[in-house]
Amino acid sequence: MRKVSIMAGAADLSCAVQVGGESRRLGRDKAMLMVRGQTLTERVVTALRGVSDDVMVVGNRLDRFARLPCRPIEDEVAHGGALGGIYTSLLHARHHYVFVAGCDMPLLNPRLVLLLRSLAPGYDVVMPYLRQMPEPLHAVYGKAALTAIRRLVDKGNARIIDFLAEVRVRTVAEDELRTADPELQSFFNLNDERDLADLEQLLERRSDTSA
Repeated sequence: MRKVSIMAGAADLSCAVQVGGESRRLGRDKAMLMVRGQTLTERVVTALRGVSDDVMVVGNRLDRFARLPCRPIEDEVAHGGALGGIYTSLLHARHHYVFVAGCDMPLLNPRLVLLLRSLAPGYDVVMPYLRQMPEPLHAVYGKAALTAIRRLVDKGNARIIDFLAEVRVRTVAEDELRTADPELQSFFNLNDERDLADLEQLLERRSDTSA
């Protein structure tokens, strides 16, 4: 496996937090869910501000995030799902590459974000794979992918992976991901009450480790 410097290109990365989900399984607004004095969105924004000077929150009802240190960006695509959010993120990003994450991923590891960015030169998408499945809401996208994404959006196709065959993709397998995030906690995704209980346990374990 080729070794890379995770600091390479760190300064020219935009980041986008997707807040447009409906939170059906949890039954309440995930974006504003409080965990230990912070909303999930605030946790993600805080982590990303450590690696980027351009952090966006992309979605709707953006007044919810007025106090956060980020740019609120209204979704350009009505009912476009996550793919529409990625398109909007790329359209408004100040840098060529954009790291896109969901607001329900509160354990993001900045080192892993930088690793993904360091792999981006020469590619349009850097896509992690866990258990051989893509993680499109923990990936880096380049503005060169805009045209292919727009074609899908215009057809009403919201499946993120359907445009990948049209662009240059750098896949990142688990062993490579673990060099920056050994336990792969960055990919923890909060969807229901059981996940919320698991998150509390993980945060408690982190507190015990740092004490």
